[in-house]
Amino acid sequence: MAEPTSRKHQLKGIPARKPNQQQNGNWLFWVAMSLIFLILMSQSSTVNRINVPKQLSYSEFYSILLKNPETSQIQKLELIEGPENTLKGTFANNTEFRVNIPQKDEALLDKIRSNVTNFSVTPLQTFWSQLFFAFMPIILIITAIWYLSYRGSQVGNKIWSFGKSRAQMSNKESAQFTFNDVAGVDEAKEELQEVIEFLKEPKRFQRLGGKIPKGVLLIGPPGTGKTLLAKAVAGEAGVPFLSLSGSDFVEMFVGVGASRVRDLFEQARKASRTSGKGAIIFIDEIDAVGRLRFAGIGGGNDEREQTLNALLVEMDGFNTQTGVIIIAATNRPDTLDPALLRPGRFDRQIVVALPDIKGREGILQVHTKNIKLAEGVDLKKIAQQTVYFSGADLANVCNEAALLAARNNKDGVGMAEFLAAVERVTMGPEKKSNTISKKEKEMTAYHEAGHALLSLLVAEVDRFTKVSIIPRGMAGGYTLTPPTEDKHYHNKKELLGTMTVLLGGLVAEELFTGDTSTGVANDLQKVTRISRAMICQFGMNEKLGRLSFGQQNHQHFLGRDLWEQKDYSEETAKNIDKEVQNLVNDCYQRAKKLLSENRRELDILAKRLIEKEVIDIEEALVLLGMPDTKPIRQLEENSAPVAAPAKNVNSETTDV
Repeated sequence: MAEPTSRKHQLKGIPARKPNQQQNGNWLFWVAMSLIFLILMSQSSTVNRINVPKQLSYSEFYSILLKNPETSQIQKLELIEGPENTLKGTFANNTEFRVNIPQKDEALLDKIRSNVTNFSVTPLQTFWSQLFFAFMPIILIITAIWYLSYRGSQVGNKIWSFGKSRAQMSNKESAQFTFNDVAGVDEAKEELQEVIEFLKEPKRFQRLGGKIPKGVLLIGPPGTGKTLLAKAVAGEAGVPFLSLSGSDFVEMFVGVGASRVRDLFEQARKASRTSGKGAIIFIDEIDAVGRLRFAGIGGGNDEREQTLNALLVEMDGFNTQTGVIIIAATNRPDTLDPALLRPGRFDRQIVVALPDIKGREGILQVHTKNIKLAEGVDLKKIAQQTVYFSGADLANVCNEAALLAARNNKDGVGMAEFLAAVERVTMGPEKKSNTISKKEKEMTAYHEAGHALLSLLVAEVDRFTKVSIIPRGMAGGYTLTPPTEDKHYHNKKELLGTMTVLLGGLVAEELFTGDTSTGVANDLQKVTRISRAMICQFGMNEKLGRLSFGQQNHQHFLGRDLWEQKDYSEETAKNIDKEVQNLVNDCYQRAKKLLSENRRELDILAKRLIEKEVIDIEEALVLLGMPDTKPIRQLEENSAPVAAPAKNVNSETTDV
């Protein structure tokens, strides 16, 4: 049996020819250009036949010329000199004519000068000018066709590559980002490191019957480092790495996205065979293409659904081939189609959560490598002040601190810049130029003093670190109460204490003026949200029992919750509203009692705020004569802590 030509060439030492990838596109292009050229030529010849001048004999023209003084039949006449002299003229009825005359016919020229008033002579053109005008149009046409063809090949012949994948290929030499540049996500790094080791040494895992995972899904809030992990994989893998976004598949034409999916996997398989180890495909924001398919509500999307179907088949379909690993990232896993999440497609789902204090310190070390730090900078203290910050937030803090130090012409970035950057990222820039009246300033001072004082008096909450009445961002004033430690759960007493502190601003305004302002709107929204969650989600109510009320319907085609389904009666709804009101009222009475009993401390703190505008915790403790430690939180036996999912309770109180 004869071997393939390429194989023969390789055996003889002759390299096999590379297939011309754009052969089809080029010959189709030239065929189209030829057809267009023929059409233009046919139209040009038709026009020429219609406007061709009438050819006269010498005797016919001479007879008309002699009678022209009486008839004025010839209006215009032009002598075109050349190898054969030609007379070109126009009759009175606008009919053009042409006559060939001898080279030297002086008698005819004398008659023309005497009998035709509008007579002109066009001199003989040189050889080079005739050659230029004869061949220049052809040269221009050929040049234009060549340029278009060349540009088409340079940009990948986009006309014929509309359905091709837009993935970017990277390798270990071109990727400089590694796992050393990622911190705070150690568990995710270990999982991905195992995938990379499997690609490098597959026999180590296959000797016990293990199989390479087909897909890894990175799940987590925005800014936690999912894309950075993928970039680190590209730098560590040592295998072909193709990356693109989920939106790169989406087009207005049905079928284009599915074609790009098939082309993407074909590229990955070719790269896998070339490397001999495998290949990795990274799809960022996969929810753009992997959303739940049409369920009969709200209309479907044929293009996206066909793209998803193609992706499902390529990942684990009838003709699935091994050697290609899919890594995808999303912050909306609830919107993904269940068929995409099943084992066999995404075998591993790695949660990239917000970093803990150790992770935040590591992230700060990574982002401050190129920043000149001043003496006394304590990254651990900054990590303690940035609970619930993501990696992107911490990177922003480091950058803002460097900008603040440069703005103040300092030689290094100190702790003051870092703390100011934390507030700037959390609340926005200060508005020191805002002019407010004395009455509003006093109202804001008492409002924030109420929050700050209650954070010192209520044992179940964290005390404040800074209180200010300088407007910042959308807030007219703020009280920072960052958590002293990372918390994943809150018990009932802590939530009640938080509600009490939030109501401190409203109570302080009532004690100062006997009235309230619109600045309490944000506090009331938070209090209402917490109290309703305690009753409807966490079962923290004795009268209604340990039940959860209401089911959230996730409308995937909208990407957000549209409504809450009521699975309880109207009577229960009334009881829920009543218990929510009772919870809020109990916290209000507690806040009012504490501030009334400590009215002297409230006035001292408010007056100092009016005077200085900003007070930190150390100054407040000295001013009020309070100890530096809060009393130990005691929990009664009949109210044991109830575990609840971590809620991102804001560490500041904002007032608009």
